[in-house]
Amino acid sequence: MIVTYSRNVFIPLTRTCRNRCWYCGFRREEMDIMRKEEVERLLSMARNAKEALFTFGEKPDVYRDFRKILNDLGYRSFIDYVVEMNRLAISYGLLPHTNAGVLSREELMKLKPFNASLGLMLEQAVELECHSESPGKKPEERIRTIREAGKLQIPFTTGILVGIGEKEYDRAYSLEVIAELHEQFGHIQEAIIQNFKPKKGTKMEKWKEPSMEEMLKTVKLAREILPEDVAIQIPPNLVEDVLPFLKAGANDLGGISEVTPDYINPEAPWPSIDELKKKLGSDFVLRERLPVYPKFVKLKFFGIAVSELIEVYSDENGYARSESIQTARKPI
Repeated sequence: MIVTYSRNVFIPLTRTCRNRCWYCGFRREEMDIMRKEEVERLLSMARNAKEALFTFGEKPDVYRDFRKILNDLGYRSFIDYVVEMNRLAISYGLLPHTNAGVLSREELMKLKPFNASLGLMLEQAVELECHSESPGKKPEERIRTIREAGKLQIPFTTGILVGIGEKEYDRAYSLEVIAELHEQFGHIQEAIIQNFKPKKGTKMEKWKEPSMEEMLKTVKLAREILPEDVAIQIPPNLVEDVLPFLKAGANDLGGISEVTPDYINPEAPWPSIDELKKKLGSDFVLRERLPVYPKFVKLKFFGIAVSELIEVYSDENGYARSESIQTARKPI
């Protein structure tokens, strides 16, 4: 069985966020933005990566002080800045995948041309206490964003966060919502089954994380509920051993970086590709993909500005072609 992964460089453009999720260790009170020079430094370190993963706090420009920083840099909105950084990544030979939080149709349309795919975790399709200070975590807002992306034919990554106060039937319902959205629009490439990890200094620092048994059960449930063409991703840096999860139905390990940490879970380093290959043994074949899945590469479901890079980087089956990396890795 083929198990996929993507080599990436992780670029956290800002930790300023309008949401105050009780489990989040990423958000910061101070207003700041990663400048172009720092983004370029990370892009130039990318080595064998083909994906530039842009992750950041949701709608930071609701704050006046943040808007002032943006205006001083010459941008009217944060999404305009994100698009500019997407363009910069493309000039360095990297395919952007942007996790921007809740977005309007207009914002999705701005991002679409400059991204191989977009992402937004559904987390849970029910209201939870841990999201009571997070307007962007209202299920209807997140579902609306995923639906709009489907209407615009944007390849999309979503998923659920397990262990944040939901019941088992909430997980099933959330997966059913994802399945229904995919059946309507055919745009969901993968669903991440991510386990909650307590972070020091948060309201949920003393909460227990879900057990391996719970997580395995959820992966099996996801495989039962989700359509066959939606991959199930298990983050390899957040579980002790990926093998049982692959046997339970997961078939993707997500983005792995050789040069940047997981800024959302900095305490959990990514395993190396060689380590993963050894763990998988002969039962599974580890194969590199792009941030847009093979199915969507063949369908040409991706932004126009990344089409040339995707042609260079993909093989005849839509997977990553290893020998192509040096061909395009030059700043324009």
